[in-house]
Amino acid sequence: MKSEKEKMIDGEQYLAGDPTLIKERRKAKNLLHRLNVTEYRLTKKAREILKELIPNAGPNLYIEPPFHCDYGYNIICGENVYFNVNCVVLDCTKVTIGSNVFFAPSVQLYTATHPLDAELRKTLENALPITIGDDCWIGGNSVICPGVTIGNGCVIGAGSVVTKNIPNNSLAVGNPAKVIRKLNQ
Repeated sequence: MKSEKEKMIDGEQYLAGDPTLIKERRKAKNLLHRLNVTEYRLTKKAREILKELIPNAGPNLYIEPPFHCDYGYNIICGENVYFNVNCVVLDCTKVTIGSNVFFAPSVQLYTATHPLDAELRKTLENALPITIGDDCWIGGNSVICPGVTIGNGCVIGAGSVVTKNIPNNSLAVGNPAKVIRKLNQ
């Protein structure tokens, strides 16, 4: 039988109130507090906190505090990933980010989703993975919804809500985000 954590990571319905998950979210919140408040500048100590919080990050992960996430360990980053201020990553399952990806202020990545049935929603949730390719720029106040894949070389315009996959080398804008043109690569 799968644990609630295994169900969560596998995209199945799970109990978010599971004691193990609560403990792991609390650990992430404590690390985030240290990162966001105590070690605001990218000091050696801040790098150590980042390594513990997001152990699956490539070299040159830079986070401009404040930053928020659920667990941290489900965030997988390539090289040279930059999060500007006020970014939120609800990483109940895998959030895979390529190399050379830049997030403007207040970008939100949501893997978490909930059943439409009100009774089920009281106790269960599930999560769908998000994938962002290499060489992307995600504009400020954009929201990336559960289950979305953004291809390599994409630009997502500020304020966009990405509800569907975006193909490689595309400029997508709006709510819901639509590809308005291909980018020269």
